[in-house]
Amino acid sequence: MIAYLKQNWFFNTKADILAGATSTLALIPDALAFSFIAGVNPMIGVYSTISILIVISFFGGRPAMLSSSAGSMSVLMSALVAHYGLQYLFATTILTGIIQFLMGRLKLGQWMSYVPHAVVTGFVNALAILVFLAQLKNFRGESWPMYVVVAGTLLIIYLLPKFTKVIPAPLVAVVVMTIVTVTLGLHTRTVGDIATITRALPTLRIPDVPFTLHTLLIVLPTALSLAVVGYSETLLTQVMIDEITETKTDKNREMTGQGIANVVSGLFGGMAGCALVAESVMNTKLLGGRGRLSTLTAGIVLFLLVQVFGGVVSSIPMAALVGVMFMICSQIFDWGYLRNIHRIPKSEAFVMIVTVAVVVPTQNLAIGVITGVALSAIVFVYKISKVQVRPRFDGDEQVYFIRGQLFFGSTTHFENAINFNESVQNICLDLTGAHVWDHAAQVALNRVTTRLRNQGKNVRVKYGTHSLRDLSW
Repeated sequence: MIAYLKQNWFFNTKADILAGATSTLALIPDALAFSFIAGVNPMIGVYSTISILIVISFFGGRPAMLSSSAGSMSVLMSALVAHYGLQYLFATTILTGIIQFLMGRLKLGQWMSYVPHAVVTGFVNALAILVFLAQLKNFRGESWPMYVVVAGTLLIIYLLPKFTKVIPAPLVAVVVMTIVTVTLGLHTRTVGDIATITRALPTLRIPDVPFTLHTLLIVLPTALSLAVVGYSETLLTQVMIDEITETKTDKNREMTGQGIANVVSGLFGGMAGCALVAESVMNTKLLGGRGRLSTLTAGIVLFLLVQVFGGVVSSIPMAALVGVMFMICSQIFDWGYLRNIHRIPKSEAFVMIVTVAVVVPTQNLAIGVITGVALSAIVFVYKISKVQVRPRFDGDEQVYFIRGQLFFGSTTHFENAINFNESVQNICLDLTGAHVWDHAAQVALNRVTTRLRNQGKNVRVKYGTHSLRDLSW
């Protein structure tokens, strides 16, 4: 037990505590904003974040990854809340958790390995752009103090690490800017102006909805959508954090843990959530969080901020939090990919750009990922469909050397390469360098041999390891 705790919880104690505590600075504005998107009280988003963080720290598969209510999921909830109310949202959240738990138990996490790197890069870059654009609305109606506080926050974040890294720079920046705005009486919008921070605790309860087939038909479509979006965002984030920390973690366990966390969130009157890229990158890459303790700390500190330091949280200027989010955007955007895009295969760069182009206007990461994966599949099929067919005379026999992948995408090229008008009597189809994949390839081979034999030619097929041995069907 002691060895387990040391290996998973207390091997990076100081850094994890500081990272988790600082990461709450990014979680607060997101939790509030996502609540507004869903059309619910802001405190629902805050307490959802708290419960999900605490639960996922124990049951998740990726230590140091932060999960919370998410913008892409909140968009899917808004119509349900508007038409049916909060109780149906809570029921949907529980059902979302159950579906995600089953995803994990059925080991569906392994499918994320089929998402190409270009799509992951597009996903991350699109998210950075969306987070950046989301901050711009905070400048509406603001005067010069807003710009000064944002600039001061960024100045501290980037200059402080040159002198000391004992305390995370974003934490120092927010504290200093809060003191400055309060002391100097600068008029800029604060967290308290966005939402009223209340201490009322949520209670454990079953959603007040009829347990009927009609209710299930109402909540199931939204729950399925939330589960799929949560699946894609969580596992794509996990892939990225695995790369940052140079570790490999269990995706199926992460989905199981996300499912449990969402069930608990729904039972406590919360909304469904998933892993957040920006906050997770901040926690791991920028602040050095590595263990489960950082995730747990983020949940506990957020709880304490609401319950004990609600007045202090209300005084935090939104401009300081905007500055932190700008820094996160800059860090998670893959600038190296952009600088070296001329060296990257054009097809991969195209897939990345299309992924970004779909995500940004739709503000739906799941749609962008699905589009990117589908486009990558089409590009892959196009690349491998160029089968080579080289004819050569060998004595009195015309030999066709077939090289490449024979499948539905390459059969037309294969058939067109065979000269059916040749006067030579003996034909050999050499398949030793070919890989026959599907039924379409079988049909094409059978069609070619039948046509040649109907012309009275002697056809010999030379088989390889991956070639068919029975064309008579």
